[in-house]
Amino acid sequence: MTDPGTGTTTPASATPPLRLGTRRSALATSQSGWVADRLRAAGREIELVLVTTEGDTSRRSLTEIGGTGVFASALRGALLDGRIDLAVHSLKDLPTAAADGLVVAAVPEREDPHDVLVARDGLALRDLPAGAVVGTGSPRRAAQLGLLRPDLEIRDIRGNVDSRIRMVRDQVLDAVVLARAGLARLGRLDEATEVLDTEDMVPAAGQGALAVECRADDTGLAAELAEILDHPATRAQVSAERAALAALEAGCTAPVGALAEPGPSGEHHPADGPPSATLILHAFAALDTGAQRRVTSGAVDAPEELGRAMAALLLNRPDPTGLVAAGSHTPESDL
Repeated sequence: MTDPGTGTTTPASATPPLRLGTRRSALATSQSGWVADRLRAAGREIELVLVTTEGDTSRRSLTEIGGTGVFASALRGALLDGRIDLAVHSLKDLPTAAADGLVVAAVPEREDPHDVLVARDGLALRDLPAGAVVGTGSPRRAAQLGLLRPDLEIRDIRGNVDSRIRMVRDQVLDAVVLARAGLARLGRLDEATEVLDTEDMVPAAGQGALAVECRADDTGLAAELAEILDHPATRAQVSAERAALAALEAGCTAPVGALAEPGPSGEHHPADGPPSATLILHAFAALDTGAQRRVTSGAVDAPEELGRAMAALLLNRPDPTGLVAAGSHTPESDL
C-alpha cells in the first residue's frame, strides 16, 4: 500500500502476534515462557494471555470441582472462542480424550519426570520418623507412599509449589512430594532433599512434559508448532503412558502412574518386518484388586498399542503378592 503523504510503500498489515494462553501460576507462566522463547527464537512475536481456571481459584478437592481437565478446560474454552491462538498445558493435567476442534500440535522434549521429596532437616524418605506427616494432593503418590512407608501419615493438601514447601518450612508438615520438573522450571531444585527412584514412585503419565494445543482448523499454525517444538521421542513415550491411562479409564482422580523409557534398539521383533526400536513401559495402579507394578515393552512406533497392552496386564493379572491399595485421596494437582 502506498502512503499518499510520502509516496513510500508499506505492508498492508503486519503479522499479528500469536496469543499464547497460560494459567496464572508461577509454574505455568514459567513453562509457557519457555515455549514462548523458542517461538520467538524462530521469528514469531508472542503475547502471553493469562487465563484463570477453577482449579487455580478453588480450595475444594478436585473431585468436587471436576477432577480431570479442571486446569485445562478454561484454556481450551479460550482457544475455541478465539481469545487465544495456542495454549500450553502440563501434559499430565490434560484429559486423555481428544477435545473436539483442538489438536495437540507439539509435545516438546520433557523435563526429568521423577518425583522428589522436600523434607525438614534435609531428610530422605527412609529417614523420616514413624508418624511423620507427608503432604500430597495426589492419590498416585499417596498410594505408593503408603506401600513404601505405611507408618507415615499421608495428608491431603492443595496449593502451588511455594505454599506446599512453606508448609514444611513452617513445620505444618514434615515433608511434601512434588514433581522434579516443576522445581527445575522454577529454579528451586536445590530445595529437594531426595529424588525418588521410579522403582518406588512411578510418575504420573506425561509428568515433566508439556502439550502445546491449537485449533484443529488452524493447520498452518499446527504445522509450524510441530516443526519448531515437537520432540518425537517424548511424544512416543507420553503416548504410551496416556494410552494406558485411557484404557484403564483413569484420570487424575485415580492412583495410577506410568512411565515409558527408550529400550535397546532391535529388541522388538515384529512378525512382518525387521527388528525395531523399543519402549519400556513401567506402570503402577492401585485398583480394586490391589496395588501392582508392571513392566512391559513394545515397538516405539506403536506406543498406543503398548499402552493398551499395559492396561490389559493391570486389569487382568492382579499382583500375586496382594499389595493393598492406600485409601481414597484427592486427585493430582498442577504438580
